[in-house]
Amino acid sequence: MKRKIVSIDEKKCNGCGLCVEGCHEGAIELIDGKAKLVSDEYCDGLGDCLPQCPTGAIEIIERESKEYDEEAVKKRMAERANEKSSSKPMPCGCPGTMAKKIERKTLNVANNNVVKAKEISLDVPMQSQLSQWPVQLKLVNPNAQYFKNANLLVAADCTAYAYANFHNDFIKDHITVIGCPKLDDNEYYKEKLAEIIKNNNIKSITVVRMEVPCCGGIVSAVKEAMLKSQTIVPYKEVTISTDGNIL
Repeated sequence: MKRKIVSIDEKKCNGCGLCVEGCHEGAIELIDGKAKLVSDEYCDGLGDCLPQCPTGAIEIIERESKEYDEEAVKKRMAERANEKSSSKPMPCGCPGTMAKKIERKTLNVANNNVVKAKEISLDVPMQSQLSQWPVQLKLVNPNAQYFKNANLLVAADCTAYAYANFHNDFIKDHITVIGCPKLDDNEYYKEKLAEIIKNNNIKSITVVRMEVPCCGGIVSAVKEAMLKSQTIVPYKEVTISTDGNIL
């Protein structure tokens, strides 16, 4: 029979596995690092997996296929539930790709007095300020709930290694996305950022880049994304030197 069904472009798929969890029928699996439709019978053609895909690799097409089999899906989902309860690995083999919000408690030391990072002894471990996962711009879902009304931090991925107090000075109270403008596709960054800005009522954007010339790509991606989304928000840009100082 001819009906609507998902189609996955393997060239666009980055293997993040978000669609595997987004498909409520278990029709998609990661095989050899790429998302694949394992059986036409499992796919109802409604496209719940589409908004989960960060690269736009999934679309709904109409073609000859087997009829959707609800009973087969129920059996498959029951098997998957048993696998999860037995602590077996996710189908993608990488649970680190699952989106989540991270709650942080305030770090208290010395008689329960809250102190600033600069006042904490070096013997006291610093606390992470990251408030969501994932952070890689290629992997985040632009419709993730944590983006709503967020102060957005867009950082070149070298900056956190160069600047020692990156968590407290930049990540704290922000939703963080990172990328490398030299090694990655800046056009893709522009499209993804435009979608995030347009759909989430972003309160502010802070861009942190390195002083090296190639890092200018992440700045232009953010600015062009604001223009593309026709949404201008309060913007701040910070440059980190290669010896770890703010310029």
